[in-house]
Amino acid sequence: MDRKLVGNFTENIHDEDYERPFLSKIVTASSMINDSLRDKESLNGYWNFQIDQYDTCIRSKWYEENYKTETGRYLPVDFDFDRWGTIEVPSCWNTQDERFYYYEGPAVYTRTFRYENRGEKRVFIKFGAVNYEAKVFLNKKYIGMHRGGSTPFYLEVTGMLEENNRILVVVDNTRKKEAVPARNTDWFNYGGIYRDVELIRLPETFIKDYYISLVPNSGYKKIRIKLEIDGPQNNGTAKLEIPKLNLFEEIKCVDGKADVEINARPELWSPEKPRLYDVKITYLSDEIHDRIGFREIRADKTGIYLNGKKIFLKGICTHEESVKNGKAVTDEEIIENFKLAKEMNCNFMRLAHYPHTERAARIADKIGILLWEEIPVYWAIDFSNPKTYKNAENQLTELIIRDRNRVSVIIWSVGNENPDTDERLQFMSSLAQKAKELDPSRLVSAACLVDHSKLMIKDRLVDYLDIIGINEYYGWYAPDFNDLIKVFNNSNPQKPVVITEFGADALQGARGTYDDLGTEDCQYHIFKLQTETLGKIPYIHGTAPWILYDFRCPRRTSSLQLEYNRKGLLSEDKSYKKPAYYVMKEFYASIND
Repeated sequence: MDRKLVGNFTENIHDEDYERPFLSKIVTASSMINDSLRDKESLNGYWNFQIDQYDTCIRSKWYEENYKTETGRYLPVDFDFDRWGTIEVPSCWNTQDERFYYYEGPAVYTRTFRYENRGEKRVFIKFGAVNYEAKVFLNKKYIGMHRGGSTPFYLEVTGMLEENNRILVVVDNTRKKEAVPARNTDWFNYGGIYRDVELIRLPETFIKDYYISLVPNSGYKKIRIKLEIDGPQNNGTAKLEIPKLNLFEEIKCVDGKADVEINARPELWSPEKPRLYDVKITYLSDEIHDRIGFREIRADKTGIYLNGKKIFLKGICTHEESVKNGKAVTDEEIIENFKLAKEMNCNFMRLAHYPHTERAARIADKIGILLWEEIPVYWAIDFSNPKTYKNAENQLTELIIRDRNRVSVIIWSVGNENPDTDERLQFMSSLAQKAKELDPSRLVSAACLVDHSKLMIKDRLVDYLDIIGINEYYGWYAPDFNDLIKVFNNSNPQKPVVITEFGADALQGARGTYDDLGTEDCQYHIFKLQTETLGKIPYIHGTAPWILYDFRCPRRTSSLQLEYNRKGLLSEDKSYKKPAYYVMKEFYASIND
């Protein structure tokens, strides 16, 4: 073996700084493309797959596919892409093979695909979501890395494609102290490429982003449209068409930007009447279609107002999970969740604790249910680390850019149950300000905790929020339920409060007395106490108990839990309604908005 190869071999096994070269191409929100209803070609299907516990693909540069020396001598290699087993994309590897159920670490995905140019000037590959870190290679070349397991990212591959192509992705779901979320969470750590992978063909100059909304305080008579054009011909005229509003407007773009207000009187969207309009935007040869709704959401000390009318948020929390598919949920499973919530008389759902698939908000737009969307700034992350903040801000930005045209989304949440420290206050207040900068038309919140020592609602972050989210488990983790009444009597919040979590565990079919923890009777009793109390507090303007259905969580190991969080109002397969489900159904039926 020649000296160069010997040197590479030695470097591969001894270099513990082997990831550094990949840090130069971090893919961030600046690469986002609003690809709404564009024609896309699926790269889903069966990919070759191999877990790679020691990260050897990166260390030994398998992606370069060096099978021979320069003199033609064959080299011993530790991979055989086309003879590996296969796994479906999108999916979570945990649900595809019982050998991978608890696996955390690097894994390699690869497939080949054919490409034929059809006259497009630019080409992108979109990943809907990869948990948690993805390093992407195309035809033996590194093209970028993305961090964050729940938001989409885009890679431009213009000029890199051939007739026959190999794409390779190293996915790593290792939990890390500096990550968002960090090492300790209360849900299952799925791994894999679990949302769609798609090829997008575009002209040289195209519509990169758009944002259409009702102008606040305009008497519902004006809409605003912001455009971003990418490409060399970015000074020109875009056309906006909303036929049902008789709108056919020309919009001047200067240096790729436009921001205009247009007179219009749309029928307002609401959960009772989820009105959507067909929208078409064109610029040169590029064309985008979408279905957009218009509504106004605002809050003050007196309450939360949808289209000028006070509303009580009759909510429920949910994770993105199914027994069969893990996080790779189907449209049918999303629709089932919303229908079960509506059957419980809900008008609102908290999508916890990370961005759910973009399809959820689109379905909510159509079905008519209000949404709280959240990033996984969860529990005690590394608040003093500037890189951790940058990561969190990027995930927030990707979420907002992705979903700010979805009328059902009314709240951006910047975190959940975080300790009230100076570092956390700086971190999360900055995120709240960033959310308002990106989207001033929605409310910003976070799920905060009660000050148990003083028995009152007190959190310095409240000053930066529009509404106060409170997680409380009186009757369960805090056994003296009377303390909850003291909390409410001791508090005088100057902003509306939404109870974003309360609840208790109950194993399906487990019966006993009200004092028997983990039984349906105990859960039922706690929900009765909670609803009877919450309904009397004038500054509470919404509730979202924890949680719609039981979900996987390996930290929950008792004989009643069996590695599930059992606080669901439904069983994990959603086939069984626990008695507490009907408590919430009755409570919400009693509330007149």
